[in-house]
Formats: sequence, structure tokens, C-alpha cells
Amino acid sequence: MDEAGILYALAGAMALNAYGYRRVTVDVNVILTKEGLDAFKARFLGRGYVEKFPGSKGLRDADTGVAIDILIAGQYPGDGLVKPVAFPDPATVAERQEGVAWLPLAKLVELKLASGMTAPHRLKDLADVIELVRAANLSADFSTQLDPFVRDKYRELWHAAQVRDPG
Repeated sequence: MDEAGILYALAGAMALNAYGYRRVTVDVNVILTKEGLDAFKARFLGRGYVEKFPGSKGLRDADTGVAIDILIAGQYPGDGLVKPVAFPDPATVAERQEGVAWLPLAKLVELKLASGMTAPHRLKDLADVIELVRAANLSADFSTQLDPFVRDKYRELWHAAQVRDPG
């Protein structure tokens, strides 16, 4: 995508891995603008990538079968309804590390929280935050970097992350 001039930010489990929480995943989550998705499709469809179904924003690597879930900047995580937290424009937030554009840690946590808070089928997103708090040793004060919409939930999950299983 860099070569094609398409701005992006990797999110989801790949980003969790980059921030220290090792989680196996079977797909790749990429944040693009609508224009970025259109540019990606124009350049790469039929050249190693296919749509999950005609007109889909979801893609698949034709060789490996790996699903690529596209998250569109300006749309909303979880239930998809309007809320204070939306997928950000990669041009304004992506942080480059080792040649890859990543979603910043605070934005990743914000999106995971907003998703898990508003979609009952996305509880794994809340569990991801607990595990990320542990793996990245995030502080309770990290909440000040988050949108007010998700701060109380972060603090609740931060406290839950402090409890360890006896063993």
C-alpha cells in the first residue's frame, strides 16, 4: 500500500501483537478511508486479492486465503451506530514502526472499548483490553488519553486486569 500511496493503519489483533499482547488471529484489520479502499480495489483486485463478495469492503488474499477486514475511517465500531468514537483517518493517526503503519495504542484501546461496549457479540474486544493492560503494563492514568465515552469502562477493566488467578 505504501508503494501505491494508499494511507492505512493496521488495527485488530495484529496491532495487539505489536503492543505486546500476543493473540493469534486469522484475519487482518486495516483502517482505510473510502477513497483508500477504492484505490486499493482499483490497483489490487484480480492481482492477488479478491472481494469476499461483489461490492464488499472485505477482501481476501487469493493465495493464502487470509481475510482482510477493512474498517472505514469515519464509521463507528461495535454496533455501527453514531457515537463519539469512530475509526480515525489513517493520515492523521498512523504511527510508523519498522515500515508498517499502526493504529496508535490509545486509539486501538478506544476502538476496542467502544466496540465491546456497544455490541454484545463483541465482548472479546473488552477481554482484549484487559489482556493489553496486563501485557503492556498500562496504568490507570492511561484513561486520560482516551475519549470520555470509554474512560469509565477502561478504568473498570483496568481494575479487573489487576486481579490474577490464584495459582
